Amino acid sequence: MNINIEADFKDIFKYNPQGVFFAPGRVNLIGEHIDYNGGHVFPCALSLGTYAAAAKRNDGKIRFYSVNFPQDGIIEIDLSDIKYRKEDGWTNYPKGIVSVFDSAGFKADKGFDVVYNGNIPNGAGLSSSASIEVCTGVMINDFFKFGLDSVSIAKLAQKAENEFVGMNCGIMDQFASAMGKKNGAILLNCNTLDYKYVPLELEDSSIVIINTNKRRELATSKYNERRGECERALKDLQTKLNIKDLCSLAPEEFEKNKDLIKDPVARKRAKHAVYENARTMAAVKLLEKNDAAGFGKLMVQSHDSLRDDYEVSCKELDAAVDLALKRPQTVGARMTGAGFGGCAVCIVKNEGIESFVKDIGPEYKKITGLDAEFYTACAASGACKLEE
Repeated sequence: MNINIEADFKDIFKYNPQGVFFAPGRVNLIGEHIDYNGGHVFPCALSLGTYAAAAKRNDGKIRFYSVNFPQDGIIEIDLSDIKYRKEDGWTNYPKGIVSVFDSAGFKADKGFDVVYNGNIPNGAGLSSSASIEVCTGVMINDFFKFGLDSVSIAKLAQKAENEFVGMNCGIMDQFASAMGKKNGAILLNCNTLDYKYVPLELEDSSIVIINTNKRRELATSKYNERRGECERALKDLQTKLNIKDLCSLAPEEFEKNKDLIKDPVARKRAKHAVYENARTMAAVKLLEKNDAAGFGKLMVQSHDSLRDDYEVSCKELDAAVDLALKRPQTVGARMTGAGFGGCAVCIVKNEGIESFVKDIGPEYKKITGLDAEFYTACAASGACKLEE
């Protein structure tokens, strides 16, 4: 482990931790902007994530420290006074976990000291917030013997983000962090939480993530706009069709009935949702046959649809994907996440990763004026206590 979190704990608190925990970040491989349209997402947990070293206390104090935010120092709170405070910054995520566990009947009777260290870049759209939430959930579940399973921890982590932090996210991020599987991705129905693991045996290739370093300023407002457009499209289709959501439609049925959608913009949004869900199901079948090349083609189609029909890409994401696809070693590439910045996810042949990074970096800077960052990751297991 390149992060020595135990040494960090000892350095800050001057005694040894009782346990070390890890929760991964995630990347969604395909199935973008369809979770709220009744579709399936296909994330995998990453080998990048949040580490925590902690020890129980004999009183009601909680002391937080992050190696990533050393300027904040030790932030101390009391179990009897857990409230959202904007000035408490990043600690609102772990505080939210303690709060929602408590309101669900899982009350910590003592405080704890904890040091976090994460290697997920903040704001890149790889779920650093879900990672710290799930990591904290696994830690207090272990310390206080609550006996919760990983799905329950994921649900409580989502609740913390929705109700305590005030970010109305779906469950994909927390679910992938809690339930990830080594060398596997998760086909997840976000409505029912039905899921299955799919082997992600990329053999001679790896996942390479390009962080565009373009801040995702529009993501929240445009997300709400897109949801509204999809709802309008669904309403129009329901004048004739007995469907609950857009992703209930197969592409052929959509083509037969698309003229029911009066607004041409809403029609484009619905087209993305229907076809992206079909692509996701097809992608799973290809991976089950070890067809990485076929999977890569669907990633490209996904990006084209997100750019042209859903219109959530941006100049920087398009540049990263276009430059990746010009490289002979690239199997597939697409934007991932909410859009308007953040990351592109690529599948790249291992022998070409070094030249991929070396070639794309300067060209991307020439086009955008920004420095891209590159991370090679593999599909990792979900959150856990790390054995000594």
